[in-house]
Amino acid sequence: MHGQYTETSNDNKISMDWHGKPYYSLDAWCKNTLHKKCYKIALNAHMTCPNRDGTKGTRGCIFCSAGGSGEFAVSASGKSVEEQLLEGQTLLSRKISLPEDKPCIIAYFQAYTNTYAPVESLERIFSQALSSPRVCGISVATRPDCLPEETLALLDSLKKRFPDKFIWVELGLQTIHDATAHFIRRGYDLSCFEESYAALQSLGIPVIIHIILGLPGETRAQMLETVSYLNRLCPFGVKLQLLHVLQDTDLAQCYARKEFQVLERKEYIALAADCLERLSPRIVIHRVTGDGSRKLLIAPLWSTDKRGVLNELHRTLKERGSQQGSISTM
Repeated sequence: MHGQYTETSNDNKISMDWHGKPYYSLDAWCKNTLHKKCYKIALNAHMTCPNRDGTKGTRGCIFCSAGGSGEFAVSASGKSVEEQLLEGQTLLSRKISLPEDKPCIIAYFQAYTNTYAPVESLERIFSQALSSPRVCGISVATRPDCLPEETLALLDSLKKRFPDKFIWVELGLQTIHDATAHFIRRGYDLSCFEESYAALQSLGIPVIIHIILGLPGETRAQMLETVSYLNRLCPFGVKLQLLHVLQDTDLAQCYARKEFQVLERKEYIALAADCLERLSPRIVIHRVTGDGSRKLLIAPLWSTDKRGVLNELHRTLKERGSQQGSISTM
């Protein structure tokens, strides 16, 4: 059952090789679509966020670190995107042999809000990345309230300028529930998310949606409601993120006051399996856990064993006799 998905409808047969996993991973998509393994290099474009610069707030989302989720970006101090890419490739080449003749790097604009700048600046940095011979595409992490018409027009023009490379936009949704969104200080409502998602879809720009599992006060049923909502949208990709408590965040203060509990390992693995079973097998799963910085992580400490968590998740789905999309397709 694992490792393959086949769908037949209206005399059309769609088959996707999942390369041995019980879900359609980003790695499988790259191998199936680009016919090679790809590697992400996280970048810091030196931007900020309307939830930090005073436009909507000054302390960011309640869970967000001072680094704006960019702790895994290459050393960025004073460096251009081109310099960061070169540094990232050098670090990668020490671990693996990068092909000389094939672009295999995904330039991931990760830190803070990566469309929160004048369109001229965005054009320069995105073009720098897309012009790199080693880069096969870019993934731009941003907020749905930071995609004005001129930025959407830029993304559309870049898509046409670089037809042999992809442009993805990653939108943080986290939850569909208003009370939780208010608590985490997300700063925009669901209608804002839906408008930006629809605008990107109309331009043919693939969207990757982030949700967080284990947000304070949310029940399993509420989290699965968010997953069902994603399933109705059927975006290009989804990231399932485990809630991390990081140092120097307001969430850490709530945790210290014992206002909520983080998910236990078995609890999270069961929940992640529940989510995958409900997601369409057409959706590419870009993440099923999370990478909290070891230097900043307060809880849950079990999350640092990423390989162990992934292995246990795969084993859980195998024991259930299920995989991505099982509940909606069986």
